[in-house]
Amino acid sequence: MSRPVKRSLTLRGHRTSVSLEDPFWAAFREIAEIENKAINALAAEIDESRDVDTGLASAIRLYVLKHYRG
Repeated sequence: MSRPVKRSLTLRGHRTSVSLEDPFWAAFREIAEIENKAINALAAEIDESRDVDTGLASAIRLYVLKHYRG
């Protein structure tokens, strides 16, 4: 698997970054497209629903995993 790459997102008007491997980033973008949502909007939804102890990158990975496991 590829090494994580730092990518920028804007969540509710604030810039942040997450480090995700290319396959997770590609899947995340694909899910956003399927759900007809901007990637920042989907990231904000995930951010709002994640556990306090879970980082945003981990929450995105778990979201992607859940999506594809159905």
